[in-house]
Amino acid sequence: MVQNNNTKTSLNKLPGIDPIWDNIKEEARDASDADLAITRYMYSLILGNKSLEKVLSLHLSKLLETAHLEDRLIEELFDDFYNSHKDIKQIIRSDIAAVFDRDPACHRYIEPVLYFKGFQALQVHRLAHWLWNDGRKDLAYYLQSVSSRVFSVDIHPAAKFGRGIFIDHATGIVIGETAEIDDNVSILHDVTLGGTGKKCGDRHPKVKSGVLIGAGAKILGNINIGSSARIAAGSVVLHDVPNGTTVAGVPAKVIANNDKDYPAQDMDHLLPSHDNEIK
Repeated sequence: MVQNNNTKTSLNKLPGIDPIWDNIKEEARDASDADLAITRYMYSLILGNKSLEKVLSLHLSKLLETAHLEDRLIEELFDDFYNSHKDIKQIIRSDIAAVFDRDPACHRYIEPVLYFKGFQALQVHRLAHWLWNDGRKDLAYYLQSVSSRVFSVDIHPAAKFGRGIFIDHATGIVIGETAEIDDNVSILHDVTLGGTGKKCGDRHPKVKSGVLIGAGAKILGNINIGSSARIAAGSVVLHDVPNGTTVAGVPAKVIANNDKDYPAQDMDHLLPSHDNEIK
């Protein structure tokens, strides 16, 4: 596991079968001890519950409740999802680790769970996607619409995500119905994975593993973004991007071969050195 900040908590601090959850509980105790004003919040949401999944069920249901769908019913949906999806516990922890590893503003594992809307919006999408695949499309659409208002992130319930996804800041992200995002991808704010017109069918981008998508990038159409590619901020991508390359511009063009694998983990947004530029 890559860690980009020496002050961050190590997973080895609390060895056990569920080290991320163990660290979150320890961080909640430390926060409570440091500020009595936050004690009730930490105990009601973190320390008073037996699992990370229950924390998410409670917390996200409170954020999503409306006059038409009360938090108790949303909590039950999350509970059913977490109890029936065989891989979701590992996926959640991979997403938390991705935020901790890649975001220099994240110093504790508790922060994405309680405070970071990119992580929270992604977890709501995972529930909506499960409902969509189960044939409960209206409920999936409803959760999408509420999540869009709450988090300013609009992800169609049918869009597919792998694990270890980092959505930084998140505001303004739009991801279309047939988009597919593989494992270990990092996406900055104001990114669009969209179509190019009103045609139906498979019309959205396919993003392979290790890709870094910079702020404000627009990737349009049923195109492939190759493994370990990097999309520069503000670019408009209309064609396939080869593995391990950096594209930039409007429209985007290949400007370099990447000097590191998996830019999604490195999070380096600077343009490459002259040695790697495409002549």
